[in-house]
Amino acid sequence: MHHTLIRFGLHRTYRTLQLASALQRAAARTAGKVLRGLRSAALRVHYRLQRCLPLRTDRAVFAAYDGRGHSCNPGALETAFRDLAPHIRTAWIARPEHHHTTPPGPRRIVPGTAAYWTALARSAYLVSNTDFDHRLVKRRGQVIVQTGQGTPLGHIGLDLQERPAAARGRDFARLLRGVDQWDYVLSANRHTTLTHERAHPGRYTTLEYGYPRNDVFRTATAADVARLRASLGIPEGTVAILYAPTRRDYRRSQRRSLDLQRIVRRLGPRFVVLARAHHAYGAPLTGTCGRVVDVSDHPSVESLCLASDALVTDYSSLMFDYANLDRPIVIHADDWEAYEAARGTYFDLRSFPPGAVARSEDELIDIFATGHWRGSRSAQLRSAFRERFCTYDDGRAAERVVRRVVLGESDLPPVVPLEERRPVPSAASSAREPLTTVPAGSAVVTDRV
Repeated sequence: MHHTLIRFGLHRTYRTLQLASALQRAAARTAGKVLRGLRSAALRVHYRLQRCLPLRTDRAVFAAYDGRGHSCNPGALETAFRDLAPHIRTAWIARPEHHHTTPPGPRRIVPGTAAYWTALARSAYLVSNTDFDHRLVKRRGQVIVQTGQGTPLGHIGLDLQERPAAARGRDFARLLRGVDQWDYVLSANRHTTLTHERAHPGRYTTLEYGYPRNDVFRTATAADVARLRASLGIPEGTVAILYAPTRRDYRRSQRRSLDLQRIVRRLGPRFVVLARAHHAYGAPLTGTCGRVVDVSDHPSVESLCLASDALVTDYSSLMFDYANLDRPIVIHADDWEAYEAARGTYFDLRSFPPGAVARSEDELIDIFATGHWRGSRSAQLRSAFRERFCTYDDGRAAERVVRRVVLGESDLPPVVPLEERRPVPSAASSAREPLTTVPAGSAVVTDRV
């Protein structure tokens, strides 16, 4: 219509309509701000009122990754609460698009609603792998369990103060206020305990019980593995590689350093790749095409681990969890120097890896093509890695937490020694496929790190 007005020379009318449209948009923005301000004020008053009401000792609220789905250590603990302490009514905080991941049982709560603030004000138990809302006022009698997100390789907490690329926008004073509210912190190994207690100094109690999310690696069966592989469409007799890179603090966009289609072409039809993006990016790592399947939206990374035969990662904490399965792990460390400079690391992964280390895509291909991904040297490295980092993950972590924190028991199940644990076998563990022919001109990588 504006073009028509100009065509007929009605410039004044055009300017009048343009001004009216601008005023309408400004009024809408102002009204929106006023409504949001009123809603925020009403919720603050609601929260204060709820804090004056009695604490509900039979309620527990859980969250993971700031409003994502039922997952990680909080997800495993929520299930354990319902199984071992059925008198506790549970609720899960998640954005609506993630509600489908929540199993039947817990109440679903949307962040920022009146129900959300009621749950934070009156639930006796608050469990998360990140901090709850910074406006949370912890009440006498409330118990906050910080589960953590995994064994740290890159710097965390106060150790990030000298890493501006990784600490971008982080409020360390707010971090310490959150730590002051923690009652319990979970740990899967001594390295995690010592690192957390230094990087997150506080008066909390560290529970060296293992990570609840890893319990499934002990309780799953071969039938469970077969079912998971079938649900993902992995053909029988195929080697499934789970590719799960971590985020980069020195890059704003998701990094795709591997040509996954080229890798599966070079390795042949017996290999498939399950590609999973880091949750921080909120976008697929790649498109699903042929023998490359993007599984970024899969609700359970533990199920993907069980369904796979090997893990390829760079510096993700998933390697520490995956080591519990005693399956091959290959590290793709093509930018170690940049990652270490930006994030900082607690040890040199290249000197103490869980398996073979590739420094380029061609080396990664050769490690799989020649069979070194599951050779004797890789097995030795994995054994040493497991001995250091899988100390407490024996399948009963969630049970210990619930019995200690909720039921008040002190006589807890002892940790089963590593040598007595029997990991669930992978689909490829019972069959040794012949080595893929290495194309002429490619480098043959010895079984080394």
